[in-house]
Amino acid sequence: MRFVFALLLFISINGFGQWKDFKIGPRGDTLNRLDMQGKKQGPWVVVVPELRGEQGYEEEGYFENDKRVGTWRRYTPMGDKIAVENYRWGNKDGVCQYFTLTGGLVREESWKAVNPDNPYDTVPVTDPNNPDKILRYAIVKLEGFSLKHGLWTYYDPQFGTISKHEKYFLDKLEGTQNDKGEELVPIDVSKGFQPKTDSLGNKVVKKTPEMLEYEKKNSGKKKVKVRDGKTGY
Repeated sequence: MRFVFALLLFISINGFGQWKDFKIGPRGDTLNRLDMQGKKQGPWVVVVPELRGEQGYEEEGYFENDKRVGTWRRYTPMGDKIAVENYRWGNKDGVCQYFTLTGGLVREESWKAVNPDNPYDTVPVTDPNNPDKILRYAIVKLEGFSLKHGLWTYYDPQFGTISKHEKYFLDKLEGTQNDKGEELVPIDVSKGFQPKTDSLGNKVVKKTPEMLEYEKKNSGKKKVKVRDGKTGY
Protein backbone atom coordinates (compact mmCIF):
# COMPACT_ATOMS: atom_id res chain seq x y z
CA MET A 1 0.00 0.00 0.00
CA ARG A 2 2.84 2.34 0.86
CA PHE A 3 4.46 1.51 -2.47
CA VAL A 4 1.27 2.39 -4.40
CA PHE A 5 0.89 5.69 -2.50
CA ALA A 6 4.55 6.58 -3.14
CA LEU A 7 4.18 5.75 -6.83
CA LEU A 8 1.09 7.95 -7.20
CA LEU A 9 2.85 10.77 -5.37
CA PHE A 10 5.87 10.45 -7.67
CA ILE A 11 3.65 10.56 -10.78
CA SER A 12 1.82 13.61 -9.43
CA ILE A 13 5.02 15.49 -8.60
CA ASN A 14 6.56 14.54 -11.94
CA GLY A 15 3.47 15.79 -13.79
CA PHE A 16 3.44 19.11 -11.96
CA GLY A 17 7.18 19.50 -12.46
CA GLN A 18 6.80 20.27 -16.15
CA TRP A 19 4.85 23.46 -15.40
CA LYS A 20 6.33 26.76 -14.30
CA ASP A 21 2.97 27.74 -12.78
CA PHE A 22 -0.56 26.33 -12.63
CA LYS A 23 -3.78 26.25 -10.61
CA ILE A 24 -5.74 23.32 -9.25
CA GLY A 25 -9.37 23.30 -10.39
CA PRO A 26 -12.41 22.26 -8.31
CA ARG A 27 -12.18 18.73 -9.74
CA GLY A 28 -8.47 18.41 -9.05
CA ASP A 29 -7.31 19.10 -12.61
CA THR A 30 -4.49 21.51 -13.45
CA LEU A 31 -5.62 24.80 -14.99
CA ASN A 32 -3.91 27.96 -16.22
CA ARG A 33 -0.68 26.15 -16.96
CA LEU A 34 2.49 28.00 -17.85
CA ASP A 35 5.25 25.86 -19.33
CA MET A 36 8.93 26.35 -18.52
CA GLN A 37 9.17 28.99 -21.27
CA GLY A 38 6.29 30.94 -19.76
CA LYS A 39 3.80 30.03 -22.52
CA LYS A 40 0.15 29.24 -21.80
CA GLN A 41 -0.73 25.60 -22.42
CA GLY A 42 -3.84 23.46 -22.00
CA PRO A 43 -7.13 24.36 -20.26
CA TRP A 44 -7.47 27.91 -18.98
CA VAL A 45 -10.03 29.99 -17.12
CA VAL A 46 -9.62 33.73 -17.74
CA VAL A 47 -11.34 36.06 -15.25
CA VAL A 48 -11.95 39.67 -16.37
CA PRO A 49 -13.12 41.85 -13.45
CA GLU A 50 -15.68 44.65 -13.68
CA LEU A 51 -14.14 47.88 -14.91
CA ARG A 52 -15.64 51.41 -15.18
CA GLY A 53 -19.19 50.14 -15.12
CA GLU A 54 -18.54 47.36 -17.64
CA GLN A 55 -19.66 43.98 -16.33
CA GLY A 56 -16.90 41.45 -15.80
CA TYR A 57 -16.92 37.95 -17.25
CA GLU A 58 -15.12 34.63 -17.29
CA GLU A 59 -13.81 32.69 -20.30
CA GLU A 60 -12.80 29.06 -20.53
CA GLY A 61 -10.97 27.26 -23.31
CA TYR A 62 -7.58 25.95 -24.41
CA PHE A 63 -4.22 27.51 -25.18
CA GLU A 64 -1.56 26.00 -27.38
CA ASN A 65 1.84 27.70 -27.27
CA ASP A 66 0.31 30.92 -25.91
CA LYS A 67 -2.43 31.02 -28.59
CA ARG A 68 -6.13 30.31 -28.23
CA VAL A 69 -7.32 27.21 -30.08
CA GLY A 70 -10.66 25.45 -30.42
CA THR A 71 -13.87 26.52 -28.74
CA TRP A 72 -13.93 29.22 -26.05
CA ARG A 73 -17.01 30.00 -23.95
CA ARG A 74 -17.74 33.23 -22.11
CA TYR A 75 -19.96 33.54 -19.01
CA THR A 76 -21.20 36.29 -16.75
CA PRO A 77 -20.07 36.16 -13.10
CA MET A 78 -23.48 34.57 -12.41
CA GLY A 79 -22.74 31.73 -14.85
CA ASP A 80 -24.92 32.83 -17.80
CA LYS A 81 -23.41 31.92 -21.18
CA ILE A 82 -23.01 35.01 -23.37
CA ALA A 83 -20.62 33.89 -26.12
CA VAL A 84 -19.19 30.84 -27.89
CA GLU A 85 -16.14 31.61 -30.06
CA ASN A 86 -13.85 29.40 -32.12
CA TYR A 87 -10.14 30.06 -32.57
CA ARG A 88 -7.24 28.96 -34.74
CA TRP A 89 -3.67 30.27 -34.53
CA GLY A 90 -4.89 32.51 -31.71
CA ASN A 91 -7.46 34.23 -33.95
CA LYS A 92 -11.20 33.85 -34.46
CA ASP A 93 -12.03 31.15 -36.99
CA GLY A 94 -15.38 29.68 -38.00
CA VAL A 95 -18.76 30.47 -36.45
CA CYS A 96 -18.99 32.59 -33.29
CA GLN A 97 -22.27 33.08 -31.40
CA TYR A 98 -23.36 35.77 -28.95
CA PHE A 99 -26.30 35.63 -26.52
CA THR A 100 -28.35 37.81 -24.19
CA LEU A 101 -28.33 37.25 -20.44
CA THR A 102 -31.55 35.25 -20.83
CA GLY A 103 -30.03 32.96 -23.46
CA GLY A 104 -31.49 34.58 -26.60
CA LEU A 105 -29.25 34.39 -29.66
CA VAL A 106 -28.24 37.90 -30.77
CA ARG A 107 -25.73 37.32 -33.56
CA GLU A 108 -23.82 34.64 -35.49
CA GLU A 109 -20.53 35.67 -37.04
CA SER A 110 -18.30 33.85 -39.53
CA TRP A 111 -14.54 34.39 -39.39
CA LYS A 112 -11.45 33.18 -41.22
CA ALA A 113 -8.18 33.06 -39.28
CA VAL A 114 -4.96 33.97 -41.07
CA ASN A 115 -1.94 31.72 -40.61
CA PRO A 116 0.85 34.12 -39.56
CA ASP A 117 3.45 31.80 -41.07
CA ASN A 118 1.70 31.70 -44.46
CA PRO A 119 -0.63 34.66 -45.07
CA TYR A 120 -1.54 33.48 -48.60
CA ASP A 121 -4.61 31.45 -49.45
CA THR A 122 -6.30 30.05 -52.54
CA VAL A 123 -9.86 31.30 -52.91
CA PRO A 124 -12.53 30.70 -55.55
CA VAL A 125 -13.61 33.59 -57.79
CA THR A 126 -17.29 33.13 -58.67
CA ASP A 127 -19.42 34.41 -61.52
CA PRO A 128 -21.25 37.60 -60.38
CA ASN A 129 -24.35 36.43 -62.24
CA ASN A 130 -24.15 32.89 -60.91
CA PRO A 131 -22.59 32.62 -57.43
CA ASP A 132 -22.60 28.81 -57.69
CA LYS A 133 -20.29 28.91 -60.73
CA ILE A 134 -16.55 29.15 -60.01
CA LEU A 135 -14.68 31.00 -62.77
CA ARG A 136 -11.16 30.40 -61.45
CA TYR A 137 -9.07 30.16 -58.31
CA ALA A 138 -6.90 33.07 -57.17
CA ILE A 139 -3.98 33.22 -54.76
CA VAL A 140 -4.45 36.18 -52.46
CA LYS A 141 -2.48 37.67 -49.60
CA LEU A 142 -4.68 37.98 -46.52
CA GLU A 143 -4.14 41.18 -44.56
CA GLY A 144 -4.87 41.07 -40.82
CA PHE A 145 -5.33 38.32 -38.28
CA SER A 146 -9.02 37.37 -38.51
CA LEU A 147 -11.17 38.26 -41.50
CA LYS A 148 -14.94 38.45 -41.72
CA HIS A 149 -15.69 35.61 -44.11
CA GLY A 150 -19.05 34.02 -44.69
CA LEU A 151 -22.59 34.71 -43.51
CA TRP A 152 -23.32 36.99 -40.56
CA THR A 153 -26.83 36.63 -39.13
CA TYR A 154 -28.52 39.04 -36.72
CA TYR A 155 -31.47 37.89 -34.61
CA ASP A 156 -34.29 39.43 -32.64
CA PRO A 157 -33.33 38.01 -29.22
CA GLN A 158 -36.90 38.21 -27.96
CA PHE A 159 -38.59 36.23 -30.73
CA GLY A 160 -35.58 34.39 -32.21
CA THR A 161 -36.38 35.59 -35.71
CA ILE A 162 -33.73 36.75 -38.20
CA SER A 163 -33.58 40.52 -38.49
CA LYS A 164 -30.69 40.92 -40.94
CA HIS A 165 -28.14 39.03 -43.05
CA GLU A 166 -24.69 40.15 -44.14
CA LYS A 167 -22.30 38.16 -46.32
CA TYR A 168 -18.57 38.81 -46.27
CA PHE A 169 -15.76 37.66 -48.52
CA LEU A 170 -12.29 38.09 -46.97
CA ASP A 171 -13.36 41.09 -44.87
CA LYS A 172 -15.28 42.76 -47.73
CA LEU A 173 -19.04 43.06 -47.49
CA GLU A 174 -20.65 41.41 -50.53
CA GLY A 175 -21.52 44.05 -53.12
CA THR A 176 -19.06 46.62 -51.69
CA GLN A 177 -17.58 48.90 -54.33
CA ASN A 178 -14.46 51.04 -54.40
CA ASP A 179 -14.40 54.79 -55.08
CA LYS A 180 -14.45 54.09 -58.84
CA GLY A 181 -17.66 52.12 -58.65
CA GLU A 182 -15.88 48.82 -59.26
CA GLU A 183 -16.93 45.81 -57.21
CA LEU A 184 -14.15 44.60 -54.94
CA VAL A 185 -12.76 41.22 -55.94
CA PRO A 186 -9.63 39.33 -54.80
CA ILE A 187 -6.40 40.11 -56.63
CA ASP A 188 -5.10 37.15 -58.60
CA VAL A 189 -1.36 37.08 -57.97
CA SER A 190 -0.89 33.62 -59.43
CA LYS A 191 -0.65 34.96 -63.00
CA GLY A 192 1.73 37.87 -62.57
CA PHE A 193 -0.79 40.53 -61.52
CA GLN A 194 0.13 43.99 -62.84
CA PRO A 195 -1.23 46.87 -60.72
CA LYS A 196 -2.80 49.89 -62.42
CA THR A 197 -0.84 52.34 -60.25
CA ASP A 198 2.46 52.24 -58.38
CA SER A 199 2.97 52.91 -54.66
CA LEU A 200 2.94 56.68 -55.31
CA GLY A 201 -0.33 56.56 -57.20
CA ASN A 202 1.25 57.08 -60.65
CA LYS A 203 -0.36 55.25 -63.55
CA VAL A 204 1.51 52.14 -64.62
CA VAL A 205 1.88 51.97 -68.40
CA LYS A 206 1.55 48.53 -69.95
CA LYS A 207 4.75 47.75 -71.84
CA THR A 208 4.46 47.22 -75.57
CA PRO A 209 6.37 44.45 -77.45
CA GLU A 210 8.76 47.13 -78.79
CA MET A 211 9.54 48.33 -75.27
CA LEU A 212 10.17 44.78 -74.08
CA GLU A 213 12.45 44.11 -77.09
CA TYR A 214 14.41 47.32 -76.39
CA GLU A 215 14.91 46.35 -72.74
CA LYS A 216 16.02 42.87 -73.79
CA LYS A 217 18.63 44.20 -76.24
CA ASN A 218 20.09 46.65 -73.73
CA SER A 219 19.87 44.53 -70.59
CA GLY A 220 23.19 44.30 -68.77
CA LYS A 221 24.56 47.55 -70.18
CA LYS A 222 25.63 50.12 -67.63
CA LYS A 223 24.11 53.06 -69.45
CA VAL A 224 22.19 53.49 -72.66
CA LYS A 225 22.24 56.92 -74.26
CA VAL A 226 18.85 58.05 -75.42
CA ARG A 227 17.54 61.38 -76.65
CA ASP A 228 15.40 62.72 -73.84
CA GLY A 229 14.69 66.34 -74.95
CA LYS A 230 16.98 67.99 -72.42
CA THR A 231 18.64 71.23 -73.61
CA GLY A 232 21.09 71.83 -70.77
CA TYR A 233 23.04 70.20 -68.00
